Amino acid sequence: MDTTDFIDQQEHIETAARALKAIAHPLRLKILCVLGGAEICVQDIVEAVGTSQSNISQHLAIMRDKRVLLARKDANRVYYRIGDPRTLQLIGLMREAFCGEPCRPAKRN
Repeated sequence: MDTTDFIDQQEHIETAARALKAIAHPLRLKILCVLGGAEICVQDIVEAVGTSQSNISQHLAIMRDKRVLLARKDANRVYYRIGDPRTLQLIGLMREAFCGEPCRPAKRN
């Protein structure tokens, strides 16, 4: 695809901009790296990231509203996963570029 083809496709531009805005925060990037390709409950994200549940929930809500994350409720637990594989690919590329290693799903007990 030519660069001008991408620019002419407004839907792709808006999707990319929405994803970049939603992840442009250090804590949100950390959450996305914790998630990787897995589906993880809020409590496990809180433990892995190391901040309060209310803080994590605020950031999860922002990313859910921007359609970066999908949520699933099971009883009294909410599970999150990255909704678009392109976002996971983007996170992996950023992690590789800045940290020297690809994004991996969190270890599960």
